[in-house]
Amino acid sequence: MTDIRNIVILTGAGISAESGLATFRGPDGLWEGHRVEDVCTPEALARNPALVHRFYDERRAKLAEVAPNPAHEALAALDRAWPGDLLIVTQNVDDLHERAGATRLLHMHGELKSALCAACGKAVAWADPLPPGSVCAGCGAPSLRPDIVFFGEMPYEMERIEEALAQADLFVSIGTSGAVYPAAGFVQMARHYGTRTLELNLDPSAGSSYFEESRLGPASELVPELVRDLLG
Repeated sequence: MTDIRNIVILTGAGISAESGLATFRGPDGLWEGHRVEDVCTPEALARNPALVHRFYDERRAKLAEVAPNPAHEALAALDRAWPGDLLIVTQNVDDLHERAGATRLLHMHGELKSALCAACGKAVAWADPLPPGSVCAGCGAPSLRPDIVFFGEMPYEMERIEEALAQADLFVSIGTSGAVYPAAGFVQMARHYGTRTLELNLDPSAGSSYFEESRLGPASELVPELVRDLLG
């Protein structure tokens, strides 16, 4: 990998599952106990705000019980040492990348520890429970909601992500299902730009066939190995 200069890394629920956070899909996933339509759509928020807020309050509280694992720590080490451009794009709404020390990071689906004002669009750091009707300090409206990109809403900073993919020499996808768009289409976008593509996953994803190379195994093993290869 001596010719690699610019890197884009996509992380999904699989990288945090090894820290003890449930994925959304799978037999033990969060969606097994909650329908997507009940907790992760704008319509759900309008119909039953108490349920939606409580669901994300529980997810936020769970963060206190978990810690970054070797995969998060390896990416943070890469962030500190990599001399070229690096962008870690995460689909995860937890804060494990930050707690490991990563800074070149983008949360495309929002963050549990952030509240968004539905009235003025201002986002603020938020660590406590967020009951419906919480007041925005910016505009005074009782309109704070979880700063989560619901199904049907546009992920954050898509233009920046595409620009990074256009300049990247390597695109790595870690712990993703390959089933949630637009993130699932990043590998095709990367290949369109001539970028080398690599998947690290516990099992083949829905998009494995699009990658030039797939390595299967736990993220806590595969990611440190990759970072050692990159850093020499």
